[in-house]
Amino acid sequence: MIKHFKFAIIAPALLLGGCLSFGSEPPESLLTLTPTASAPAGTGGTSTAGTALVLQEFQAPSSLDVTRVPVQVTDTELAYLQDAVWVEKPARLFRRLMAETIRTRSSRVVIDGDDPGALAENRLTGTLRAFGYDARDGSVRVVFDAVRPGEGSAVVTRRFEAVVPGVPADVSSVGPALNQAANDVAGQVAEWVG
Repeated sequence: MIKHFKFAIIAPALLLGGCLSFGSEPPESLLTLTPTASAPAGTGGTSTAGTALVLQEFQAPSSLDVTRVPVQVTDTELAYLQDAVWVEKPARLFRRLMAETIRTRSSRVVIDGDDPGALAENRLTGTLRAFGYDARDGSVRVVFDAVRPGEGSAVVTRRFEAVVPGVPADVSSVGPALNQAANDVAGQVAEWVG
C-alpha cells in the first residue's frame, strides 16, 4: 500500500516536469549593426543649441518591434527568419548606427537618446518602415521615414531606402546584408541633415 501511495505522489510531479521549461535554448549568435566608420576615442565636440542634433526614439511597426528578422513571404504574409535574433530591437540599433554615422560625417554634436535636458534645437526622429528580408525577390530592404524641423515652424519629412539584392535566406547572409543596407540609409540621412 505504501509503495502505491509513493508512486501516486511522484507520478504527477514527473508528468508535470515534462511541461515545465526553465528558459529556452539561447541562440548560437546574435545580430547587431556596425557603422562603417566610427569616431576615434577622445573625439568630442562643442556646439550651440542651434547646431547640435538630438536623435530621438525611432518608431517601428509591431512586426519590427521585436528582436527577430521579419521575412516578407507574400504581400500579406510575414514570417521570421530562423535562428536570426537581434541583440536588441532594430529601431534602437539603427538609431545608434545613424548617430555614429552623422557624428563621423559632419562636424555636428550628435546626442543619441531621449535626454530631456539636451538643449539642442534640432531633433531628428522617424519611423523604421522596413528592416528585413523579402523572400519574393531574395533581397533585404531598409526603409526609414525621417522627420526633422524645417525653417520657422515647418516640419520636413523624407523617405530613405536601401535594397541589397541576391541574398540567400540564411542568417549568415541576411545579417551582413541588413548591416550594409542600414549603413547606406544612415549615410543618406547624414547627407540630408549635414
